[in-house]
Amino acid sequence: MTVLQKKSDNPIAHLSTEDIEEIGRRLDAIRAEVIAARGASDAAYIRKVISVQRKLELSSRAVLLLSLFPPAWIVGTAGLSVAKILENMEIGHNVMHGQWDWMRDPKIHSTKWEWDHASPSEQWKHSHNELHHTYTNVVGKDNDLGYGIMRVDEDQKWYPAYLAQPLWNFVNAMFFEYGIAAYDLELGKNLATKKRRKDPEFKARAKQVFKKIRGQMTKDYVVHPLLSGPSAVHTLAANFTANIVRNVWAHSVIMCGHFPEGVQTFEKKSIEGETRGEWYLRQMLGSANISGGRAMHIMTGNLSYQIEHHLFPDLPSNRYQEIAPKVQALFDEFGLQYTTGPLPKQVASAWAKVFRLSLPNDFGSKVRGALTGAQQRPLTAG
Repeated sequence: MTVLQKKSDNPIAHLSTEDIEEIGRRLDAIRAEVIAARGASDAAYIRKVISVQRKLELSSRAVLLLSLFPPAWIVGTAGLSVAKILENMEIGHNVMHGQWDWMRDPKIHSTKWEWDHASPSEQWKHSHNELHHTYTNVVGKDNDLGYGIMRVDEDQKWYPAYLAQPLWNFVNAMFFEYGIAAYDLELGKNLATKKRRKDPEFKARAKQVFKKIRGQMTKDYVVHPLLSGPSAVHTLAANFTANIVRNVWAHSVIMCGHFPEGVQTFEKKSIEGETRGEWYLRQMLGSANISGGRAMHIMTGNLSYQIEHHLFPDLPSNRYQEIAPKVQALFDEFGLQYTTGPLPKQVASAWAKVFRLSLPNDFGSKVRGALTGAQQRPLTAG
């Protein structure tokens, strides 16, 4: 059975082996239903999103040719920020998951897509699709847990360096695409020894990353500013701002989907002989959703349905909203916590966890107790 990371209050203790396998069968049925129903309307959706994104980026860059004038700078920067978010979240992330491969369109295929990001698509697909989605929240196996720079579970050994993890997390948010590129490259591990630094495979992958970063920087900080003529400096600033906005947004969405209180972590032995039902259960308990409207879901790449995405990473993202009520009903039926909440609440919860776990367990427990007490304490008049 799936083994939670040393929890005193085990949220799955009431489930039998038969219950877990029944959950697996139900989820397989939901997946099969969507696969059987996907078709022209789904293809039209992704093609429309791509068209809107490209037109928005082109028009925003056109406006930035006049970015010497403040109104043009504001409009162009805002439009470019949204365009970059759409390209990364709803398009790039989901296309590279293979969600649209069934269309057999070589222009919208996981094997062909290269995104507006510092991390080369092939390296990202390995670290994200093959590793993270296989070993979701398994401590010591899923490197997405803290990206190798943060403590995200009480059972991780505490070191004084973790005191600075709120600062590292802030810097990581600002320059998230470069953090992901370094993470995909396993930079810390591969720079640790001379043997790893000299490894031909690592050197080839590093060369690929630097080539991608050089291309991205040339596009945003050389070519487009030069095309703006007198507005060159303002356009450069606009591109830099748009990249920061996209990075902070993407980081916030990922944080909300993986780090809030209520999201569970698992021991390495949890995947020994893991059944399909147990794998599903780990995805259910190791993710959290963000509530909101249609615009919110599109801007998050439908990762506001992180639970549904982790259950079905290869289903079209526009279908997550449709299947979410069925998934939540399954949670309720089997007495499981469906972790969800509005963006501000989830961001606050994730950051509170980052701060709490930057401290030794005894101090962190006091912080959690103080926060819980403050939340539960009734307001008084006067």
